[in-house]
Amino acid sequence: MFIQTEPTPNPDTLKFLPGQSISPDAPRDFATPEDAQASLLARELFAIDGVVRVFAGADFISVSKAEGVEWPHIKPALLGAIMDAVQSGHPLFDSQAGAADGHAAYEGEAAGVVKEILDVIDTRVRPAVARDGGDIVFHAYDETSGVVQLHMRGACAGCPSSTMTLKQGIENLLKHYVPEVTAVEAVL
Repeated sequence: MFIQTEPTPNPDTLKFLPGQSISPDAPRDFATPEDAQASLLARELFAIDGVVRVFAGADFISVSKAEGVEWPHIKPALLGAIMDAVQSGHPLFDSQAGAADGHAAYEGEAAGVVKEILDVIDTRVRPAVARDGGDIVFHAYDETSGVVQLHMRGACAGCPSSTMTLKQGIENLLKHYVPEVTAVEAVL
């Protein structure tokens, strides 16, 4: 098995492409070793000293390392753990482990606005950030202020350029397509 590795805009995150499906039903984010207990893949990666976050996309895995840890020191172990987990024949995840949480239900005019926001995020934002090993999911919309809250995952979480991407890219895009949106904020 050949696993391609790509850098991401986040210098502390690498994207691994094993050439097969990883999490086709839903992206999965594991921010702590405790979160990873329901995933064979995430458990194996967190067992490597220096790993601080694991994100699984449809056909890739993004791994974030601790500051001060050098990629040449942990990359061989990461490649081995990914290869072993993928080739084991065991499920990589238990049910919906690490999948994005749902958001509150909206009614009336707000429901229509949220539907438009979700459409823009799903068709224009998420495919673009997935190419960089990350994901951005909708968290909430405040219809009084027009503020949209988004959750950054994978390579986007902790990325030095994520604030600029959020404000200059995503906020402008949402304001253009959904005039009710006045601002975009990141939430943890």
